[in-house]
Amino acid sequence: MKVHEYQARELLEQAGVAVPRGVVVTAPVEAAKAYDVLGDGLIVVKAQVHAGGRGKGVAVGPEIDRDLALAIASGKKPRPDGMAKGVQLVKSAAEAQSAAASLLGKTLVTYQTGALGQTISKVLVTAGHKIARELYLGMAIDRNLKCPVLMASTEGGVEIETVAAKTPEKIHREPIDVGVGLADFQARKVCKALGLTGPTAKKGAVFLKNFVKLFIDKDASLAEINPLIVTDSGDVLALDCKINFDDNAVFRHPDVAAMLDESEEDPAELRAARTGLSYVSLDGDIACLVNGAGLAMSTMDLIKYHGGEPANFLDVGGGADKDQVLEGFRILLSSPNVKAVLVNIFGGIMQCDIIAAAILAAYDEIDFRVPLVVRLEGTNVDLGKALLEKSGRKIVTADGLTDAARRVVAAARGSAA
Repeated sequence: MKVHEYQARELLEQAGVAVPRGVVVTAPVEAAKAYDVLGDGLIVVKAQVHAGGRGKGVAVGPEIDRDLALAIASGKKPRPDGMAKGVQLVKSAAEAQSAAASLLGKTLVTYQTGALGQTISKVLVTAGHKIARELYLGMAIDRNLKCPVLMASTEGGVEIETVAAKTPEKIHREPIDVGVGLADFQARKVCKALGLTGPTAKKGAVFLKNFVKLFIDKDASLAEINPLIVTDSGDVLALDCKINFDDNAVFRHPDVAAMLDESEEDPAELRAARTGLSYVSLDGDIACLVNGAGLAMSTMDLIKYHGGEPANFLDVGGGADKDQVLEGFRILLSSPNVKAVLVNIFGGIMQCDIIAAAILAAYDEIDFRVPLVVRLEGTNVDLGKALLEKSGRKIVTADGLTDAARRVVAAARGSAA
């Protein structure tokens, strides 16, 4: 689960992590009032969407070609005068109002959003600071070490992927024991790696320990502060922040769950989650309905191997019933890009004859406008296949996963296999 920057700031403040003062607004006139509240001087107006690259992104209306906007946001084409950036510096209340007006209601296109972009419904107005240094701080789960890892770099303000690729030696890593948090000696090591000394190092150590504690306590899966700034007065502040949370642990944190912004989520993924299905949208044209995450991944791999492109990941689980299968098909066929559907079921807990009956019921209730290929294996497989083959519906049954992948790719291309 992702949250907006302003929401991540709230969590950081609650955890004792220092952030600049800020006000969230939904109307241009509110941005002018926020400027007055925050005081004279340099103020930052930032679009709030679930995507990185906002500073390089462009806010566009319906009249702007999205592919052109993406090329500009990706640095492939120069930015025309007057095209609003996702992050703007202002020096007056009037400028703050104008900046907010250039963002609110528009679509922000960045290298992360793709050409479609994301609608801006809120902007964050924050106080500016005189920056002495820009640093990077992040935490993620290291699957090899089986623990969270704190990452710090002196290369703040730069995409960490670029730093990792070009100068990996500039990234300091500290494995974290979740039962202990960030130990004092580790905090000192990180402060030294970041070049923090004297009173700033003491502030930095408190900052780091609270940041790590927040990550652990809230079951975060990713957290980034970029840039982490040192002001000319020696303060350490999180100038920008992003936090993602483990979906499987959100139930333990109602305050985090309440931060979900459904307008930023994929509608099909939200719909699937409400039905108890694991679904992820992809860019292809062959929809997949599979039971078991590993089998679903293998199914997508074979589709690609045979020249096709999967449109989704969908795991209906081991005990899916007719209603879940029916909803799964509805979600799959809601995409106009889908040209064929592959059902791949290994019958263990879910018996093949039962799933075949569910498929037939779903077929009769839904307008199947595309070819349907079904591969069944496991318990009562012969009964399941017989039900499908004798049904009179336009359903192609396959023998084995390779055969199924080959048939569904051919069907998506409009040919027989």
